[in-house]
Amino acid sequence: MTVRDIVGEPLTAFGEATGKQIDEKVASLLDLVKLNKDFASRYPHEFSGGQRQRIGVARALALNPSFIVCDEPISALDVSIQAQVVNLLEELQEELNLTYLFIAHDLSMVRHISNRVAVMYLGILVELADRNELYRDPLHPYTQALLSAIPVADPVYNEKRRRIILEGDVPSPVNPPSGCRFRTRCPLAAEICKEKTPEWREVKQGHFAACHMI
Repeated sequence: MTVRDIVGEPLTAFGEATGKQIDEKVASLLDLVKLNKDFASRYPHEFSGGQRQRIGVARALALNPSFIVCDEPISALDVSIQAQVVNLLEELQEELNLTYLFIAHDLSMVRHISNRVAVMYLGILVELADRNELYRDPLHPYTQALLSAIPVADPVYNEKRRRIILEGDVPSPVNPPSGCRFRTRCPLAAEICKEKTPEWREVKQGHFAACHMI
């Protein structure tokens, strides 16, 4: 499929445009993501990874959504290209008043782009808070371990901070542990963690977590 076919497919599928209207809309969308509209006749293999990601963004914007799920949108890109794509997403968010669900394992990038952050373990939410609150005061032991693994450029600070190493392997999501799913690797696990699923509750204003030990 050409870029025109890829970006224009949602318009065809939902009957939003036909013929020349699609060409005009595709050109407009490519311009929106800062790609040359003449690229519409080209194929994906003719583009770099960053350009392909912009094509994907253009396709996602085709039907004027208010909410977009970004599932690992920058994980396969070089660092410099990652910054370009994130900057584009932020510009589009402001220009089009978009809401993103940004799924990623790069915790530094999550902190940069997010307003609120949710942490999941084995398919279950374990903590949710405002970005700054969560990074300043993580409550759940899994969140604490995750944040302790973020690389820090300051060697002096890096020497002082405590790195939390989790032991054991991640259990199968098909057959998760009883009670708290994190208990098999949690340094704080007690008998209640094995017997009872922790309640999801608001520990502090706007700061939610699911842990018996909090």
